[in-house]
Amino acid sequence: MIIQHRPDLTENDVTPKSAYLNRRQLMLAAGGVALSGIAPAALATPPAAPPWLSTKVSNTAYRSITTDEGVTDLRDATSYNNFYEFGTGKSDPSSHAADFNPYPWEIEVGGLCDNPGTLDLESVLNGKRTEERIYRLRCVEAWSMVIPWIGIELATLLKPFQPTANARYVAFETVLRPNELRGQRSLFSFIDYPYVEGLRLDEAMHPLAFLAVGMYGEPLPNQSGAPIRLLMPWKYGFKSIKSISKITFVEQMPPTTWNLANANEYGFYANVNPQVDHPRWSQATERRIGPNGDIRRINTRLFNGYDEVASLYQGMDLRKQF
Repeated sequence: MIIQHRPDLTENDVTPKSAYLNRRQLMLAAGGVALSGIAPAALATPPAAPPWLSTKVSNTAYRSITTDEGVTDLRDATSYNNFYEFGTGKSDPSSHAADFNPYPWEIEVGGLCDNPGTLDLESVLNGKRTEERIYRLRCVEAWSMVIPWIGIELATLLKPFQPTANARYVAFETVLRPNELRGQRSLFSFIDYPYVEGLRLDEAMHPLAFLAVGMYGEPLPNQSGAPIRLLMPWKYGFKSIKSISKITFVEQMPPTTWNLANANEYGFYANVNPQVDHPRWSQATERRIGPNGDIRRINTRLFNGYDEVASLYQGMDLRKQF
């Protein structure tokens, strides 16, 4: 499948980072509060990305435009986050981002494949054209954003490892560094670490499955999953695992963190579906955190509006296999 440019939204419609920050700073100074009602976090200064990565991301020229909706402000996208490795509060990831140093980085790939191995981040991207994709991000908590990500298709990383005929799923694992990630050493954590996720192999090979190394024209910040994270735009956000350190091809459905924590609330597939409510709230609508800090209530769409993935689930009962 070829992802085509949408004529109704081009890269020129994405507000530059400087404009985001300058306007936001002026408005905060005038009003004393964030426009969106999201409390501004005290942002620390994390370790800088290596120059080669900054250059690779900033030189990204090819853009696959996949939505005609307004882009969420950078400030909101990087200060309102779920990343329990930094803490359970929405501002915890940005507040504690400097505790984590994601450079240098390696990803171990193995399991049911002919060419297992370990790659550093530069090898992951070497010879590959990065691209920008503007994806809708729908959280299971019924809020959403629209974010310009930079990276590569997941399939381009996976295929050279040559998964065998017995490989039916792909398992992912977040880095385990409790000395840097305070949530991993918390005595009050209700999930086990490292964070794990999984996909069916055909889902992982779909052209919309994406590995991001940047956003808004710069390398990923720590609170957003630096240095490399998964994006599955038709699934709830918890499927898009952050700070990936290990990928394994397996035959059986792998365990996933939130499914282990509460299988009645968080299924393996986690496809966005307005007709399948969370046991504690409706999924029929969502709070869209949009440009200028505006928040509006909108209707949720099946597969988050990415209808091209529907064929992956033919014959399945999406109410039972949620």
